[in-house]
Amino acid sequence: MNALIVYAHPDPHSFNAMRDVAVDALTEAGNSVQVSDLYAMHFKAVLDEHDFKERQNPDFFNPIIEQHHAATTDTFAEDIKREIEKVQWADLIIFQFPLWWLSFPAILKGWFDRVFVNGVAANFATYEPLLTGKRVMLAFTTGGGAAAYSAHGPIGDINELLAYVTRGIFRTAGLNVIPPLIAFGASSISSEQRHELLHRYRRQLLAL
Repeated sequence: MNALIVYAHPDPHSFNAMRDVAVDALTEAGNSVQVSDLYAMHFKAVLDEHDFKERQNPDFFNPIIEQHHAATTDTFAEDIKREIEKVQWADLIIFQFPLWWLSFPAILKGWFDRVFVNGVAANFATYEPLLTGKRVMLAFTTGGGAAAYSAHGPIGDINELLAYVTRGIFRTAGLNVIPPLIAFGASSISSEQRHELLHRYRRQLLAL
């Protein structure tokens, strides 16, 4: 199996270094692993006209049209092209990040804007999924504890929060969604709880 980990945290010493557990577990099981460390790569988060080496319409910028044109003519900017090649190579994609304002860090949202594009993730004219057969998983930390993300908590049910990603992004692209690994209140749990969480994450990955 080929596994791609898209990692979005500015501090490699944070608990989001559970990325390393994923790399070790997947490699130990005989899989090939690539990591896109977006902060280390200084990945450009903003979709703009510079994403395309050649424009279909140089007078008016319509990203959806330009993405499809670039996908059919192989004229994406080099940083996008490299990430698309990783996505196409991968059988499993893991997105590893801290939950900020109930969403991805901006750099990861930018990755989706620039990489999961028309003609690569899906055909946005027909909604034909183009990544069918691949699996995807979210692995992330939260600031608040699990109770805050329950149905009666102040933030609300975490599953409802994730639905726009799992349905709106992943299933639109045809990806098979694996249950997430969520580290609730990662900065405040005990070292024993962190050890158990990492052990559970390792077991979950090895079971794949």
